[in-house]
Amino acid sequence: MSQLSKSKSQPPKAPGAGASLEQWLSWLESIHPTEIDLGLDRVLVVLRRLFRKKPAARVIAVAGTNGKGSTVATLEALLQASGRRTGAYTSPHLQNYNERIRVDGQDVDDASLVSAFEKVEAARGSVTLTYFEYGTLAAFVILAESGVQDWILEVGLGGRLDAVNVIDPDLAIITSVDIDHVAFLGDDREVIGFEKAGILRLGIPAVVADMDPPRSVIQQASAQKVALVRAGHDYSIEENIDGAGEVTVTLQAQGQSIRLPAGPLPVQSVAAAVMAMRTLEPEVPVVVLEAALANVTVPGRFERLEREPALYVDVGHNPHAARWLSKRLQVLKRLNCKVHAVYAALADKDVEGVAREMAPAVDYWHLAELDVPRGLNSQALALKLEPCGLQQVRTHDSVSNAIKAAKAGATTNDVVIVFGSFFTVAEARSLLL
Repeated sequence: MSQLSKSKSQPPKAPGAGASLEQWLSWLESIHPTEIDLGLDRVLVVLRRLFRKKPAARVIAVAGTNGKGSTVATLEALLQASGRRTGAYTSPHLQNYNERIRVDGQDVDDASLVSAFEKVEAARGSVTLTYFEYGTLAAFVILAESGVQDWILEVGLGGRLDAVNVIDPDLAIITSVDIDHVAFLGDDREVIGFEKAGILRLGIPAVVADMDPPRSVIQQASAQKVALVRAGHDYSIEENIDGAGEVTVTLQAQGQSIRLPAGPLPVQSVAAAVMAMRTLEPEVPVVVLEAALANVTVPGRFERLEREPALYVDVGHNPHAARWLSKRLQVLKRLNCKVHAVYAALADKDVEGVAREMAPAVDYWHLAELDVPRGLNSQALALKLEPCGLQQVRTHDSVSNAIKAAKAGATTNDVVIVFGSFFTVAEARSLLL
């Protein structure tokens, strides 16, 4: 074998002492041959080298197709309002990797991340890890060293074989079960539900926010003797809209009524977090919960960035998320405004399903090119959406240009919505903030 062939087969060396966070992240992107490699064996080996026993903190795992980030943020705020110290791990990030790990509500700094990466690297030896697995283990190191009382962990993909699932939770939340990541999870809700239910553990409590969960979730919960709290069975959500379009939302559970915010977060996710909180800390007064709920926001989740015209961004990228977003926009349309949509998506997403869900709410479409791996160009996106019968469609070579065109065509009373992917929203936030 030639020297050149040998050098090509050698894995890249880890950054040395004094390396920056950017250098570490660039290296992490190069160390595993595939972006996603589901399975727990490799992660478990490294985890046991990092931790001799399960961390002392209480662990809450959050899985689901949509609504995970909103659930994590809401539960984080509720626990902090009760006086608990919290750590949160979510993915992906919008602008900065630091967003993925929060300690007491604050993003971790570069130095903490670099230190954690160094410790994972020292522990892994010859074990190969993906970018996500490496980051997950680094998050565990940071949360353990921070001494927080609660770890709130968002499952990245699926549940059963996701790296987050190497830690046994003390409470599990399944937000929703729908079709997404078909190449890895399949296109059947029963199969996907089985994967999501993989975060359940024998005898632990769990909250299921999906109003119609697959049988596989219920069967897994029964087999594991899980104390299950189900939407529509153990709690209910009541929404009322008055003549002026004002929405009031109330959670009814255990003989109590709790006022929930009508937005900007999915009410099902907020309610699931409240029910998890009632399970974990049942003595916290309702007035404390309601005060904490009033201030919860999540970047990129129906986030308003501008006024006149109102401009919102949302990371929804599958039909289930689009259905929720469409309903939110249709409430705004009662104010006699037009909706201008900027849509850019990845090639492996169900763009036709998204467009059909959004069509009742959108008056003008601006299809944009997403210049990232797996990103669809605007012409290909337009071709895919032709069967959907959309009206008033324009294409643009970038998200930025699409936003400028949408704003130029909108009146001060109209609404602009930018959606379709974390990448889409990240580009919009970079432009507008």
